[in-house]
Amino acid sequence: MSKPTPISGFPEWTPAQRMVEQFVLDRIRATFELYGFAPLETRSVEPLDQLLRKGETSKEVYLLRRLQADADGPAGDDALGLHFDLTVPFARYVLENAGKLAFPFRRYQIQKVWRGERPQEGRYREFLQADIDIVDRDTLPAHYEAEMPLVIGDALRSLPIPPVRIQVNNRKICEGFYRGVGLTDPEAALRAVDKLDKIGPAKVAALLAETAGASDAQAKACLALAEISAPDASFADAVRALGVDDPLLDEGIAELTAVVETAAAHAPGLCVADLRIARGLDYYTGTVYETQMIGYERFGSICSGGRYDNLASAGNVRFPGVGISIGVTRLLGLLFGAEALTASRSVPTCVLVAVAAEEDRAASDAVAAALRSRGVPTEVSPSAAKFGKQIRYAERRGIPYVWFPGADGDEVKDIRSGAQVPAAAGEWTPPRADLKPLVGGAGV
Repeated sequence: MSKPTPISGFPEWTPAQRMVEQFVLDRIRATFELYGFAPLETRSVEPLDQLLRKGETSKEVYLLRRLQADADGPAGDDALGLHFDLTVPFARYVLENAGKLAFPFRRYQIQKVWRGERPQEGRYREFLQADIDIVDRDTLPAHYEAEMPLVIGDALRSLPIPPVRIQVNNRKICEGFYRGVGLTDPEAALRAVDKLDKIGPAKVAALLAETAGASDAQAKACLALAEISAPDASFADAVRALGVDDPLLDEGIAELTAVVETAAAHAPGLCVADLRIARGLDYYTGTVYETQMIGYERFGSICSGGRYDNLASAGNVRFPGVGISIGVTRLLGLLFGAEALTASRSVPTCVLVAVAAEEDRAASDAVAAALRSRGVPTEVSPSAAKFGKQIRYAERRGIPYVWFPGADGDEVKDIRSGAQVPAAAGEWTPPRADLKPLVGGAGV
């Protein structure tokens, strides 16, 4: 068999990186639960027609088919695709289970998703997302839109990562403004402005003319709105100074002001109103969020989401919601690539129990069992080699302590300092910092 080659866009972390990932997930999960979000997991596949009706995603969806599928391709219930986010599956789940849920329903979901886009640093075809959403029946108060940044801010501050800045906008501001200047296709204008960071103002202006029918003056006004940014509610004055009036615009300004002021009271500097943020998916209707990690801004958002009113609806019944998602794999990939987030050792093991001779292995096993019963991660040496070789085995694996069973009493050695002291497996406890691998910046 020839040596396999990696498939780009499908990351496989090392054991040490996987321990970092699990640490990160535990912290995120704990914060979500502190805010009252309940866990949920949905299936990995959705009907293709559901995936394709929610925005410009048709080129990204992975189809699911049997190896011996019909030559004409899947159809009807057999036309399935892997989900590209967790919001569309969640909306479907709410519709199917509405009679069993208590509203407002708060859930978190940590799962892999798949997108068939071009892999690059920080962008993958298979990646892990950590979502929170709040949905209600018929109406959803706007104060939930102000709560989202608080949860995400607390979750990300609990991690040993660079600080983040959450950029917020409200699509009602954009849609109301576009209608106020006379544009009849605000969705096309939103999609054009969403490309501002990628293609620049001149090409966005051309795109506004081509796809939204904007005149030069209308395109100039749209770009002026997109340039507004403020760390406080002063953005509202800047918008009004552009001289455009529309009821939907006023509603969006009021909602975004509440988001910015609530975030400032909770964590000054966490949020900034940035009116170029639009989000490319069509289902957003209110506040939208994008999150940049300081020092990694060139890679774009690591956490995004927004308000949606019509994603989950059946007949006359609607379930409006608001959600935000942390791109866990994206976040970790950037930090791993910069060697900015590491574990203090590559294995969970805290103690290696040495084996003096193979006939004594049962005694070493008993010591290991006693240590494990008290929560100390322990393994037994793979062979009864000379003690020097067993110590070198521990060093290579990053295990800080080696335990030596003895007829006259046991001893434990800190192989970093060389200190060796008498110890009893039923009593000895390592320092808290050594019990489990520490996760932090480079050099931890």
